[in-house]
Amino acid sequence: MSPSTPLLDRVKIPADLRNFSAEQLRQLADELRAETIDTVSTTGGHLGSSLGVVELTVAIHAIFDTPRDRLLWDVGHQCYPHKILTGRRDRIRTLRQPGGLSGFTRRSESEYDPFGAAHSSTSISAGLGMAVARDLKHEENPRNVVAVIGDGSMSAGMAYEAMNNAGARKSRLLVILNDNDMSIAPPVGAMSAYLSRLISSRSFMSLRDFAAKMAKRFPRQLERTARRAEEYARGILTGGTLFEELGFYYVGPIDGHNLDHLLPVLRNLRDSDTDEPVLLHVVTQKGKGYAPAEAAADKYHGVAKFNVVTGEQKKAPPGPPTYTNVFAKALIAEAESDNNIVAVTAAMSPGTGLDKFEKRFPERMFDVGIAEQHAVTFAAGMATEGLAPFCAIYSTFLQRGYDQLVHDVVLQSLPVRFAMDRAGLVGADGATHAGAFDMCYLGPMPRMVLMAPSDELELMHCVATAAQINDRPSAFRYPRGEGFGLELPARGTPWEIGRGRIVQEGGRIAILSYGTRLREAQKAAAELAARGYPCTVADARFMKPLDTALIERLAREHEVLITIEEGAAGGFGAAVAQHLAWRGAFDKGLKFRPMTLPDRLIDHNTPAAQMIEAGLTASHIVTHALAALDVNHLHDMVAIPAQ
Repeated sequence: MSPSTPLLDRVKIPADLRNFSAEQLRQLADELRAETIDTVSTTGGHLGSSLGVVELTVAIHAIFDTPRDRLLWDVGHQCYPHKILTGRRDRIRTLRQPGGLSGFTRRSESEYDPFGAAHSSTSISAGLGMAVARDLKHEENPRNVVAVIGDGSMSAGMAYEAMNNAGARKSRLLVILNDNDMSIAPPVGAMSAYLSRLISSRSFMSLRDFAAKMAKRFPRQLERTARRAEEYARGILTGGTLFEELGFYYVGPIDGHNLDHLLPVLRNLRDSDTDEPVLLHVVTQKGKGYAPAEAAADKYHGVAKFNVVTGEQKKAPPGPPTYTNVFAKALIAEAESDNNIVAVTAAMSPGTGLDKFEKRFPERMFDVGIAEQHAVTFAAGMATEGLAPFCAIYSTFLQRGYDQLVHDVVLQSLPVRFAMDRAGLVGADGATHAGAFDMCYLGPMPRMVLMAPSDELELMHCVATAAQINDRPSAFRYPRGEGFGLELPARGTPWEIGRGRIVQEGGRIAILSYGTRLREAQKAAAELAARGYPCTVADARFMKPLDTALIERLAREHEVLITIEEGAAGGFGAAVAQHLAWRGAFDKGLKFRPMTLPDRLIDHNTPAAQMIEAGLTASHIVTHALAALDVNHLHDMVAIPAQ
């Protein structure tokens, strides 16, 4: 091997770097950072968080015996360097691309991904489950379990629930707190590194255990005093009192970019005989080593393709406003006229557009951190006092607050308004972020008003409608991406609750759309009309309450009724079918076809390709309509995906 050969070329799997010297590992980290930057410049993705853990990734794989030792990355935003080192470098430029690597960890992708992630704050719970499974199996050479969790994820209650359980169980588990934004750490330097090496060493831990055993010979009150004195002494020195109180042995903080600090501490923790959970606190910098990322306000958290030299992102030409921005515009307009309107989100202020609301109404905007459960009940509390809360949370993340939706909002019939961004398929983020289930999990909730705008203009009206609903909860869903470029008013006009609209009148076929598939329904109607089968097209607007008069009219006046929605089966189409069944519409020969997302997960791809795979395009509507009429045009019909 030539001395000039990059070290990264010699690493096919983590075992290949375990004989490297500390100096070689530092070189490897530099090469890994450059490879990560070059990769994301061509694929887009989560760059800043990945750059922040380069040295930590190298150190963990150098010290621990992965994949036998389990390594979990919370959320997975930071897993790109990990993927490069674990046999996926040859595919890394397929990251987030159709048919390529996932942007998150995925069990089916590699044995080095023992737990799939994309939602935050799950790593400690999953890691503890793995540790308990190891203990129950009585492994002769017990494996290590390492969970890396960021400070943002530590804002979620689930992380503390897991730590509380882990501390009580005393199972061997290493949690690495990757602190790049908390600003809770004392200065990180030589003294901190020295103390961390000292207290993570086997000799110190053995001395501590010996002292604990001796203390047990004291009267109970003295034993308790001695134990707490030791915990607080270390807490004062290191800042880890909170974690000690949860039952963790705290080590840190140390510089997460200094391998001379990371390697000995990780080695000590690997070799220790402790049977208690340990929290290692490392301090890192998002975007580390890439000047444009370090200088950016968001540290290049999520980026499009970019120029490596300048850092300039290759943004698409300006297009119509996104649904997210239209929601922000509409909410600001409502808040201008109603001082009771407040906004709540769970660590997704820019993602939901509420950063714009915050600039206009800083005192009326509340970001509660990654804590959807708290966000829902917090909004419910506001509603009891006469405020008008809009709780803006992605559809897929609102799932985490389901019990609070039921118990704290619906059972009390509180007027909390849920704005569900990213409803439906979401492109490169894939199945983990798709908002497929909100209609199914909200539909059964009594008195809940459910709405879906068909375009950005309708979204303005939808927000205005929600603002007027003061006697019960409501929710509205809208997709990721741009609208259609429609002219928007200064403020939306409220709809009549539970009333849809006829968009065009037709013949034997009726298409009833819920949400933004309306344009595809209109395209399908035009194609069917050209074939001699004019259609009626309607926009439902509401899933709950249903516009039963409209639905019964469509069923009565047409031979075929097709519903279409960008959600899982069991949502809008199921509600329509249930109503029609009770009205006896099927007894009279109505041919009903509910079009939904298929009963499988749809992987990351372009939005257009995902819609084709899901079978929710105009061509698929035409196929279903002609098949229902038993028309012999099968030679030019598209394949119908399995539902």
